[in-house]
Amino acid sequence: MRDRPSVTKINQLDPNVRRILERAELEGVELIRFLYADHGGVIRGKAASRSRLAERLGTGIGHTVAMMAMNMLDQLQDVEHLGPVGEVRIVPDPATYVPLPYAPGAAAMLSDLRQQDGAPWGACPRTFLKDAIDELAGEGYALVAAFEPEFTLGRRLPDPAGGPDRLVPIDDSLCYAATGFDTAHDYTIKLVRALETQGLRVEHYHPELGPGQQELSVRHAPALRAADNHVIYRETVRGVALRMQMWASLAPKPLADQAGNGAHLHLSLWRDQHNVFADDGAARAGFIGGLIAHLPALTALTCGSVNSFRRLAPRTWASAYAVYGPDNREAAIRLCSPLGESGEPNLELKPSDSSANPYLSLGAVIHAGLDGIRRGLDPGEPVDVDPDTRPGRYPRLPASLDEALDALEADEVLMEALGPLRRTAYLAVKRSEAAAFAANDVSFELFHHLRVF
Repeated sequence: MRDRPSVTKINQLDPNVRRILERAELEGVELIRFLYADHGGVIRGKAASRSRLAERLGTGIGHTVAMMAMNMLDQLQDVEHLGPVGEVRIVPDPATYVPLPYAPGAAAMLSDLRQQDGAPWGACPRTFLKDAIDELAGEGYALVAAFEPEFTLGRRLPDPAGGPDRLVPIDDSLCYAATGFDTAHDYTIKLVRALETQGLRVEHYHPELGPGQQELSVRHAPALRAADNHVIYRETVRGVALRMQMWASLAPKPLADQAGNGAHLHLSLWRDQHNVFADDGAARAGFIGGLIAHLPALTALTCGSVNSFRRLAPRTWASAYAVYGPDNREAAIRLCSPLGESGEPNLELKPSDSSANPYLSLGAVIHAGLDGIRRGLDPGEPVDVDPDTRPGRYPRLPASLDEALDALEADEVLMEALGPLRRTAYLAVKRSEAAAFAANDVSFELFHHLRVF
């Protein structure tokens, strides 16, 4: 007979724990994945069995500290305090419990990495975002956000020339073309249903510019939930494709000669249930000024891979310049027009993609914007032209991961916010990735990014 808590014991548990145990029993869940995002942007985790779930919700699952010094190639970096000695706990957040429609019998929760006594750990990305949210709340603000991801749908096939596997897109339809809807229809309907089942409200969908490229956005949410949603989204996009014998890649540039996949970050700032971007000019300007001032360093966190910088090129609508402007899709920050009378103004940060750790990315954006508000930073004049048509007038974003990491190391605000362990580990992991891909050819880079992201 299955070893599980008795009805009496379940009734004595915390209501949130009891609800999860009852759901797992009702839905036939056998394994519950405790997921987190690492410094390489990889979604990792361990799974608890249903029979031990009640206990593991409290204790978490043991985990080596070294995993936060692992890069996206599974190469362990030499980082003090992140070696073979030491252990943390992967502690799930019960509020994030979701069944996995693409993996029958499994569910997942987003998790914090905590010290053995339950205290926050200095290398936990989710804690970094929580702390940023708390600091923003201390100034009377709350951030609402949504990632707007793109991905390439196709099949992973061997290279006829004997090189690494390659991604062959599902179609060659045109941007927004009706044929693209039809080609990806079965997959898209399964994806929408899987996301809705997990509590993500789908907003829009369309076939995008590149072969096999899809864009499906979900509704905005408070900052922590938005980052959690993006992890669920990434897992679901890949999971649904795998169940259908396909491959989906959210890598920034899985095909070197085709359009890149962004994950534009939409942001609005709220005070007392009011969107301050609507009529508080000083707060809006300060927040934008902070983003502009920190953009070179931010890029190391919002575009977190070598592959990211293939996408950030001029005249590709991917934002290669540190400027802002109303509905300017070549600007790094687009001031979005509200949709209809009930629409809310928001900012769109375009140098952002799904190879980034969403907790570090969004947390850093909060710190940058808050710094701008506190110091009353002037964002300068909005730009209403393609900045690439005026050579030398506007600052370029970093052109490589190494350049972005140099900017991050020089940014006192973001380095202080990251803290000693987190910043040391992140820089070590990302420097190692930059070196590893520089030592190999383009096919090696494309393969490993489409494999991981």
